[in-house]
Amino acid sequence: MSTDPDTAVLGVVDIREILRLLPHRYPFVMIDRIVGIRGDEHAVGIKNVTINEPQFLGHFPDNPVMPGVLVIEGMAQTAGVLCLRQLGPSERRRSVYFLTIDKAKFRKPAIPGDTIEYHVQKIAHRRNMWWYRAEAKVGNVLIAEAEVGAAIVET
Repeated sequence: MSTDPDTAVLGVVDIREILRLLPHRYPFVMIDRIVGIRGDEHAVGIKNVTINEPQFLGHFPDNPVMPGVLVIEGMAQTAGVLCLRQLGPSERRRSVYFLTIDKAKFRKPAIPGDTIEYHVQKIAHRRNMWWYRAEAKVGNVLIAEAEVGAAIVET
């Protein structure tokens, strides 16, 4: 397997690597692992939705539904890992910040017991900014989609 991040295809980025790259911590980590990474071009983030997550105490107790904003956050975190992986060890003191959400559509809810797949595909990259097209799927069913943008800045 190639070690060049632009051509390497990795089977899995586990939660330890996600936590190393992203500043998010419980309860705001919205991805459990990432599979099918191809440089900063494409990846699939995985989120296992469970009833013991704090958002279900109030959204909604008798009909638990994953909040749409958290589905979008999972898309952004998947894209953020792709961006941050491109940095060399000397640049890893940088952070990724959400810039934009465009063309967001919510089609079906995700509920506890579902596994959400965040399919992200790079649209553009300029200097320290990246834009991705993202789809959230449960099984083969599209539940949400959006275009998200991120910037990497010095921390």
